[in-house]
Amino acid sequence: MTSIQPVRIGTWVVAFVVGAVYGLAGTIAQSFALGWLPLGLVVAVVGSAALLVAVRLLTADRWAALATGLGIMTATLVFSGQGPGGSVIVPQVPEGQFNPGVVWTIAVPLVVAVVVAWPERMRVPTGG
Repeated sequence: MTSIQPVRIGTWVVAFVVGAVYGLAGTIAQSFALGWLPLGLVVAVVGSAALLVAVRLLTADRWAALATGLGIMTATLVFSGQGPGGSVIVPQVPEGQFNPGVVWTIAVPLVVAVVVAWPERMRVPTGG
């Protein structure tokens, strides 16, 4: 049985914190629209997906990507609720209208699942 090295645990903690920062930024920015285009939502989803892919490729560790995704999802959950003063970062919109907050809340776990579940690159043995 192998033990988990402290360096890996440190990597997961840092990945979680970085994910939480991106999740906070995405949760705040997702409601920005430029006319009909939900620009904040597009930038938030693309930025979070890029972060997850970068962590997965740079560390070659599913667990680091998962920690990053959990950080993003935790920040989204914490900061999308109603605050003590009644302010809401993710506002409710009238029924039947496009709600970028709902899309953001659903898109993040889907992107995390795809990036974490993506298969490892196959290593082709070199002939020798």
